[in-house]
Amino acid sequence: MQKASFVYNPQKTTYPILFAICIAHLLNDLIQAIIPASYPMLKENFHLNYAQIGVITLCFQLASSLLQPVIGAYTDKHPKPYSQIVGMMFSFVGVISLAYSNNYGSILFSVIMVGIGSSIFHPESSRVAFMSSGGKRSLAQSIFQIGGNTGTALGPLLLAWFVIPNGQRYIIWFVAVIVLAQVVLTYIAKWYQKVLLAQKGNGKKLLKIPDLSSQRIAWSVGILLLLIFSKYIYIASITSYLQFYLMQKFGISEVGAQLYLFYFLIAIALGTLIGGSLGDILGRKYIIWLSVLGCAPFTLLLPYANPFWTAILVSVIGFIMASAFPSILVYAQELLPKKIGMVSGLFYGFAFGMGGIGAAFLGWWADHTSLDNIYHVCSFLPLIGVIAYFLPNMKKIGFKTV
Repeated sequence: MQKASFVYNPQKTTYPILFAICIAHLLNDLIQAIIPASYPMLKENFHLNYAQIGVITLCFQLASSLLQPVIGAYTDKHPKPYSQIVGMMFSFVGVISLAYSNNYGSILFSVIMVGIGSSIFHPESSRVAFMSSGGKRSLAQSIFQIGGNTGTALGPLLLAWFVIPNGQRYIIWFVAVIVLAQVVLTYIAKWYQKVLLAQKGNGKKLLKIPDLSSQRIAWSVGILLLLIFSKYIYIASITSYLQFYLMQKFGISEVGAQLYLFYFLIAIALGTLIGGSLGDILGRKYIIWLSVLGCAPFTLLLPYANPFWTAILVSVIGFIMASAFPSILVYAQELLPKKIGMVSGLFYGFAFGMGGIGAAFLGWWADHTSLDNIYHVCSFLPLIGVIAYFLPNMKKIGFKTV
């Protein structure tokens, strides 16, 4: 019996692949999440100050960010279905190294390896989500992103349950996560390779280009990057220092502080899914505008909250703030549809880079002032969201096919 030939329909959502890339993103970002979640343990083991903690984040985030636009631009012209598997091998080295690190330099090497793995993973994985979307781009990016956010939320919990009670060496068990990710990525890569062959056989693909001047497109991309700046500097203040802030302000335990970080991160996962779905229905511009600016009342209240309201506020902030990213990324991809990989790499890379630079600066600042001070100042960052008003409404402008 002759085997049925592979058929790729870009107008039909390929849910098995979409959910597979979501799971792969979960596993990849779970590995990333063990880095900030391990900061209290590393600070105690190696007698680090806040500036040194910030440098760890900076090294990790720069390794995650600098390569992404380059890899994305390269794979736009030369797609590499198996590149995510190669990237995961760097993370494999990083996890083993972090488990057995015995000095500050080896910690930096470990996080750089994980960062490089992440920088290889994201551009092509975002393209897979785009290709499997069937036109439901915000929904697809939300499903993809919720995988990453769920992995980021699970990291602190797993570390609190299995590593903190037993010691740094137990980080080695996260290698099992990488092995599982490789299995999922192999399944995705085989599908991706078939899609490339099908597209090659169908000839040149038509693209819808927005009817905007190059200056307006550049201006719009600049606004989106500024919004990413405000969003990820604030997120860096939470992911890198919330645990220390709560332990110092309220006297709670390290495991208890990890729970607050989990509340924030799981709220990000939920906000990403809902925000992406609404972006397809209501329009991405409005979701971007409301999700960044809408956080401001809650971030301004956070420094004055008691433990109970702190848990509520970090959850609300995470939920509202996270709803922006899928819409921002898809909006940028619609502005530059010929450069999906480069755009994805640029925005993921810029997000990670801003998070790293922000964490390093905030760590230095905390050493010279206080942790309480950084939360007072960072609470104003979401007000930058007002500039989303100047983005063009993609539902009202024309498109041309080329």
